[in-house]
Amino acid sequence: MFRQITTELRHHAPFTALGAATGVVIMVIIILGEHLPQASQAAPTVFYILHPTHVVLSAIVTTAMYRKHSEGKIWAAILIGYFGSIGIATLSDSIIPYLGESLLDLPNRGIHIGFIEKWWIVNPAALAGIAIGYRKPATRLPHLGHVLISTWASLFHVIMALGSTVSRTTLPIIFGFLFIGVWLPCCTSDIVFPLLFTRRRLPPQST
Repeated sequence: MFRQITTELRHHAPFTALGAATGVVIMVIIILGEHLPQASQAAPTVFYILHPTHVVLSAIVTTAMYRKHSEGKIWAAILIGYFGSIGIATLSDSIIPYLGESLLDLPNRGIHIGFIEKWWIVNPAALAGIAIGYRKPATRLPHLGHVLISTWASLFHVIMALGSTVSRTTLPIIFGFLFIGVWLPCCTSDIVFPLLFTRRRLPPQST
C-alpha cells in the first residue's frame, strides 16, 4: 500500500506543481497590476464558482481512483467520493486559507464553508462528480484540473479577506498557505484517501 501510494503521488506531482505555480502567478499579476480592490469585490462570486467546480473534479478523481483499484460496492464509492471531495475541498479551499488569514489578521477574513453556506450548489456538485468518476474512472486530466481550480479557489478565498492593499511581508506567507492548501490536501483526496479503502494492489494506470 505504501509503495502504491508513493508511486501515485510521484506520477501526479508534476500536475500539482504546475497548479500551485499558477496561483502564485495570478496573485503577482493582481498585486503588481494594482487590481486588488476590483479582485476583492469580485472574489466572493469567483470563489463560489471555483469551489463547487473543485468539488466536482475532486469527486471525479477520488471516485475514479477507488474504482480503478477496488471492486467495492457502489455505496462505498459514493461515500468515499463524497467525503473525500467535500472534506478535502473544504480543508483546501476554506480552512487552510482561513488559518493563514487569521495568522495575518486580515481585515475581512471568514471561513466560508461551501457545503453549508451554499449547500444547494456544493453537495449536488459532489454527487455529479461521483457519478462521472464511477462511470469513467480516469484520473490524470481531472487531477490537473482539480489542482488548478483548487489553487484558484484558495487564492480567491484569501483575496476575499484582504483589504485594498497588501504588504510585501504578507505575500510570502500567502504564497506559503496557497502551496500548503493545495499540494497536500489535493493529493490526499485524489490518491491517498481512496487507496486506503482498496483491496486490490494494481500498478498506476495511465489515462
